[in-house]
Amino acid sequence: MDVGAALLRRLPPETAHRATLRLTRLTAPFLPAATDDDTALAIDAFGLRFPNPIGLAAGFDKNGEVPDAMAKLGFGFVECGTVTPRPQTGNPKPRLFRLSEDRAVINRMGFNNAGMDAMAARLGRRERRGILGINIGANKDSTDRIADYRIAFGKLAPLADYVAVNISSPNTPGLRGLQSREELKRLLGLLTEERARRGWRVPLLLKIAPDVDEAAMDGIAEVTIAAGIEGLIATNTTIARPPVLKSAQASETGGLSGAPLFAPSTAVLRAMRQRVGTRLALVGAGGISSGAEAYAKIRAGASLVQLYTALVFQGPSLIARIKRELRTLLAQDGFANVADAVGTDLR
Repeated sequence: MDVGAALLRRLPPETAHRATLRLTRLTAPFLPAATDDDTALAIDAFGLRFPNPIGLAAGFDKNGEVPDAMAKLGFGFVECGTVTPRPQTGNPKPRLFRLSEDRAVINRMGFNNAGMDAMAARLGRRERRGILGINIGANKDSTDRIADYRIAFGKLAPLADYVAVNISSPNTPGLRGLQSREELKRLLGLLTEERARRGWRVPLLLKIAPDVDEAAMDGIAEVTIAAGIEGLIATNTTIARPPVLKSAQASETGGLSGAPLFAPSTAVLRAMRQRVGTRLALVGAGGISSGAEAYAKIRAGASLVQLYTALVFQGPSLIARIKRELRTLLAQDGFANVADAVGTDLR
């Protein structure tokens, strides 16, 4: 565990998060770029070349403050957001809880962010180091949430290497209803039409929940393939509470992330790979804290993986460790490149 991570954990969770962002901004100019990537870890997905498959999930950098600094730490890609068209404060505090005994976090943040205009202004000044994803959402009080996604996409897509459409947060009431077949068809149809109208080539990804049944997965697979988007992120946080949780805060309302999410999110990832085949690229997210867990997601069908919660407990040295472990596992199984391992458990 990084000493810095241990010290930050002495602070209340949201205070620690703000402090981490400030510290990252201050130290960014002095951070050397990671040099531990090689051809074994490089991979192509949705038309982009990633130096390695390990990404920073949305939620850490909601406002696009430090994407280049995080890329320097060794991430193969960084996803900012979730960002909404208008600024919003999110849900009342406290809304972020560490479950240290469970290596997990519960959040009910509620898309707190400074809005798309502030993000666009900030990202317009960036160095453009590394691959950047922007995760978009709808305002809680919007009367037309699907229109919100179109507005945010129109503003931010030119600044992104890909755009992730977040309809799976459990912390905006009713948002997950957009995963239903008809609503999803309308949403993705609007976004792909907007992309075609403007002549943009930016890939579109859909971020889905782990709390979906077989019928819902069937519908998501059918609609996303028909819509012509490029990928899925599986998965967001869960509203489920496994009985094995030990923390006194385990009953807090919100989305659970971290170690307890690994198994259910990987099950959804595997199920979606079986449904979409190679027609969509999959990003595996949920509970990754080691090279073995990243490798399990890849073998279950993910071309790329994302993490965030594990950084809270282990600090940024985790990134290099996961890549070292992943290289070792690939070599042990005779794979020259990470792409060769994608989906091998399903073959």
